[in-house]
Amino acid sequence: MNASSDPLRINSQLAFLTEADKLKTVLRASPICDGSRRENSGEHSWHLALYAMILSEHAVRPVKVDRVIKMLLIHDLVEIDAGDHPLHGDGVSAEQIEAEKAAAERIFGLLPADQKQEIKSLWEEFEAAETNDAIFAKSIDRVQPVLANLETNGGTWGDYDVTLDKLEARVGVKVRKGAPAIWKAISGRIKEWFDQKER
Repeated sequence: MNASSDPLRINSQLAFLTEADKLKTVLRASPICDGSRRENSGEHSWHLALYAMILSEHAVRPVKVDRVIKMLLIHDLVEIDAGDHPLHGDGVSAEQIEAEKAAAERIFGLLPADQKQEIKSLWEEFEAAETNDAIFAKSIDRVQPVLANLETNGGTWGDYDVTLDKLEARVGVKVRKGAPAIWKAISGRIKEWFDQKER
């Protein structure tokens, strides 16, 4: 019997995929672009995969788009156990980091050993953000909520007391590291929004 027809392997894979469905129940702070409701983390992951496919030509260094897409599809699965923590919230604590590591072990551990290792390694690579693929993935992970907030007249920026300086420090630095042309393209809209807010 080859691996592709092993019922235990298939059952493990299906258990993981069923567990992954719970990501659709994790609500993020960011709204969807029409402002009608908050985005869930499953939608966010799908949207980022699309961002990677469309925007990869703007990566500052060569990237493997299929790897970037894989990272983005799995990067927030740990939120099933650890929850979402808004970028402009209180920051990431040591407890949060440990909760996410434990979540990665449990959730990816539902898979057969070889797939667990592959997926967990991709997640760890994304978190470390040191390779070209991970740096670009982190960049567009930061871009997508910015656009949602711009489309909804600031979205949650007011709730989190976001200033232009805070946005630059927490988002702009990351985006410029992996895709400076994208940050340059949207920075005018960002500055215009904050300028109007101050009038």
